[in-house]
Amino acid sequence: MLTDSHCHLGDEAFSEDRAATLARAAEAGVRRAVVIASDADDAEWIAGYVGSPGSAREGVALWGTAGIHPHHAGEATPEMLARIEALLTSGDAVAVGECGLDFHYDHAPRRTQIDLARAQCEIAERTGRPLVVHTRSAESETRALLAGLPDGVRGVLHCFTGSEDLLREALTRGWYISFSGIVTFRRYTDAGVVRSVPEDRILIETDSPYLAPVPHRGRRNEPAHLVATCEVVAGMREVSFRALAEATTRNAATLFGLDGVDP
Repeated sequence: MLTDSHCHLGDEAFSEDRAATLARAAEAGVRRAVVIASDADDAEWIAGYVGSPGSAREGVALWGTAGIHPHHAGEATPEMLARIEALLTSGDAVAVGECGLDFHYDHAPRRTQIDLARAQCEIAERTGRPLVVHTRSAESETRALLAGLPDGVRGVLHCFTGSEDLLREALTRGWYISFSGIVTFRRYTDAGVVRSVPEDRILIETDSPYLAPVPHRGRRNEPAHLVATCEVVAGMREVSFRALAEATTRNAATLFGLDGVDP
């Protein structure tokens, strides 16, 4: 069984075939998925779609998150953050995110992104929920963000493509590291980083509908394609597909507190 620890099923890219997408995932062996929010509206839609956390749709058990992506930092308001926190407090969301920093696209002022990221870190501390952190072209600021967290606040650096320094900072703090289809790309050269993550801290994800892995490049990504990423990561780590699938499923359950009967 595989767990997609990061997918955006609420994206409009799935509006025409969401049920069929989940059915394909289940057929491929992806039986659990964490559906990631990008803003408050998205988080509330996900909570409604998932229903009771861990319930199954088309053979896939689903859990949702609640958070505001750094791309939307300029639109964030205290009211939106309150809606996010309410979902986390009620148990309708299992993690804070997707939050973080993106200084590559700079869709929002950097100071605004940092302030929003810190506000969501405070929500994680208050609710006891883990963080799902996006970081791009903001290594030093992300390291500072992690270093400023109280002990016990944990999370995952999703779609990791960062440096060994950032990796060490995260692992030292007990965080998890997630790898996406990027590891299958021809230009990817950081197999050593993939190998260096401890077995009990590694996750895999699709980040669908984005970043489709080889051999699906150029097409919309979806949870079923997690199989291709698992194959490559397992090869890099010189372990069996089954061993990696079991480890990453176990780790996702530990980080996000996933429970319930598998479909």
